Amino acid sequence: MAEPDGLYILWTNADLLTSEKMVMMYATNSMLRGWWREVTVIIWGATAKLAAENEAIRERIRIAQHAGVKFTACKACADQLGATDRLEDLSIEVIYWGQGLTEILKSDEKLITI
Repeated sequence: MAEPDGLYILWTNADLLTSEKMVMMYATNSMLRGWWREVTVIIWGATAKLAAENEAIRERIRIAQHAGVKFTACKACADQLGATDRLEDLSIEVIYWGQGLTEILKSDEKLITI
């Protein structure tokens, strides 16, 4: 789990504009500007395929990672969409997230769902 000044972004919307103009922009700027001490983007559902296949999004992930954003992906989704290897090539942690998400929701952690 993130530290008390951490933010989780549950990224489920595979719309390219939303991905670029909200998820990547906010996550990256949050770290660069010190809005949050830690930002973790959880890739879930169709976004696993987008992150694996779209080179523009892959580059934005690299930029965000360079700024300190952590990325992790739902293993069940990534496996079912054939995206696991490509996500791991980006140094994205691929794990089962059902229990972890439940713990976030039951706690006082900050979570944005996009």
